[in-house]
Amino acid sequence: MARILGVDIPRNKVMRIAVQSLYGVGPKVATEVLGTAGVDLNKNSNELTEEEAQKIRQILENDYTVEGDLRREVGLNIKRLKDMSCYRGVRHRRGLPVRGQRTSTNARTRKGKAVAIAGKKSVKSLK
Repeated sequence: MARILGVDIPRNKVMRIAVQSLYGVGPKVATEVLGTAGVDLNKNSNELTEEEAQKIRQILENDYTVEGDLRREVGLNIKRLKDMSCYRGVRHRRGLPVRGQRTSTNARTRKGKAVAIAGKKSVKSLK
């Protein structure tokens, strides 16, 4: 099993899919990296040699922002928005949708599990 940028790529998968397990690597970047490294896109990840893994590792480190660096960069961007107290930063701070989605209904992923509000208990009349 090859290890690239501190992440074990999945076994028994096509390389163009296996490389996408890295944070910041999508379909486009995966095909570009494998093409530059000279690795067949349909090659199985079990058949990857150490030299090919080394080429992929070097290309990703030199040309792309992925994994830890990208996570840090995104986290700092969000922290900057929170510190500025701009609208997007406030939405991040409160855990609400940031990009203008409605919140009266939906938005359950961002807001979390729905909490029931204790309503009035019906008072039975005594007659």
